[in-house]
Amino acid sequence: TQFNMKWVEPAGLVKFDFLGLKTLTVLERAVKLIARRGIEIDLLHLPLQDEKTFEMLGRGETVGVFQLESSGMRDVLRKLEADRFEDIIALVALYRPGPMDNIPSYVRRKHGQEKPDYLHPLLEPVLKETHGVIIYQEQVMQIAQILSGYSLGEADLLRRAMGKKIKAEMEAQKERFVTGAVAKGIDKTHAANIFELVDKFAG
Repeated sequence: TQFNMKWVEPAGLVKFDFLGLKTLTVLERAVKLIARRGIEIDLLHLPLQDEKTFEMLGRGETVGVFQLESSGMRDVLRKLEADRFEDIIALVALYRPGPMDNIPSYVRRKHGQEKPDYLHPLLEPVLKETHGVIIYQEQVMQIAQILSGYSLGEADLLRRAMGKKIKAEMEAQKERFVTGAVAKGIDKTHAANIFELVDKFAG
């Protein structure tokens, strides 16, 4: 294409990002080496609740494990003591600039040391899985739909706006969010605070 990355979507085209991962080759070689011992490994059907694996993660023994091998990540894994696959998914999603600030709160809430804050009773079903911490873009979209009556298309535009942080676009989204929430009987100040928190969590 003659379009650069920034102009593909405005032109109405779909942009795909293709990333090369050495880890996939490492996994393929490992499976082949294990097969020499007569043991067949199916990577697509590995058990996700393996106790020994979670014990290993809890000790921070993850050097060589994709996305879990940095010293900072190993330190968090020791504190988290993950006991379900969803914890690992959440941690990988949180471990980036911005959302990383929420890791200590996620850890404390998982261990019952801090009470989850669901921002509004209507949002508990959306945020219960992540202990009241907004982690995923889908949660941002669901919050907008539940509290402010966004359509799925509008919620997707909000998600994109929060990723780009364009001031004029964010101001328009905030107005839409607060107006929609007020129409559903939610206090204007509370709605504005929720929007700011969602924006902060969205990174």
